[in-house]
Amino acid sequence: MDGRLPLPTLLSRALVAFIIEFDNEFERQMPHRTTNHGATPGVHDAPWLVSMVMWSKFMRFIPDQGMSVRELQALLKTNPRELKMWLTRLGKWWGYLELEADFARPTTAGCRAQEIWRPLASVIERRWEVRFGGKNIDHLRESLSAVVGQLDDELPDSLPILGYGLFSTGLDQAGHGRDLSSLLSKVLLAFALEFESVSEVSLAICANVLRLIGEESVRVRDLPRLASVSKEAIATSVSFLEKRGYADVKPGKVIVLSAKGRSAREAYYELLTSIEKNWETRFGRNKIRNLRKALEQLEGELLRGLELYKDGWRAALPKLPGLPHYPMILHRGGFPDGS
Repeated sequence: MDGRLPLPTLLSRALVAFIIEFDNEFERQMPHRTTNHGATPGVHDAPWLVSMVMWSKFMRFIPDQGMSVRELQALLKTNPRELKMWLTRLGKWWGYLELEADFARPTTAGCRAQEIWRPLASVIERRWEVRFGGKNIDHLRESLSAVVGQLDDELPDSLPILGYGLFSTGLDQAGHGRDLSSLLSKVLLAFALEFESVSEVSLAICANVLRLIGEESVRVRDLPRLASVSKEAIATSVSFLEKRGYADVKPGKVIVLSAKGRSAREAYYELLTSIEKNWETRFGRNKIRNLRKALEQLEGELLRGLELYKDGWRAALPKLPGLPHYPMILHRGGFPDGS
């Protein structure tokens, strides 16, 4: 590497900052409850607080009058077992859906959440135009759109919820969103898929764990802070690396890379450089360099936007040292990945 941040890191940081700001504003407007902070005062039967991923993956597709689960499954292009799991969570667990036989309908709280969610991407974009400058955001949007317009496949408007190994598989419905988060997701996912077509270790694990383990050992408990990802994401990553022979966890809970792991770490950096160069050939050198420049102009201010909302649950956590080098959106969620 030449000392610059890799292109997927720049994309990831911008996307995670956008999602967290989106979630903070939803938390401010939506009556809700959480495990540690209870329910919004004066509100009975408040739903559990959920993140943008529940909107982008599920709730935005369900009309006020509801729809059959079969129709929803065809629309989302997901398997019945996985859809049933998510509908159970959004329904019985969290209070956003009513489920009757083969039919899903938003609850009163679900309808209220949809009303808040629908304009939120535009709200955050307008904030960014003020914070970063309208011309800079227009430049970013144009640069992302130029790449998205040349992608071979129609990609979803949001990143997949990662499973074991944290690979970007199980792609769901194609999307046609043109807000910043959709464009960032499409370009980042295209990079991840190309990376993972060659690498045996996912981009998420390479970027957030392998990258941090050098020749010396690192304490596992330090990785969430160093990577700025959730403990759950780190635990999943460490388990994968151990089982596949890329790392060993020694007494004292320190993690050390094996020869195989060191080789994978080296390959990660080489592959990042290779793909970005290939993209300059494929999409046009000026398009990729314009995209990089537009993202670099945002870098210094991304964390500042996360401090706008002082009363949310994230404000009670230690201040972030940075943002993830790749979003790790898990089935259980986790901060600070916006999941």
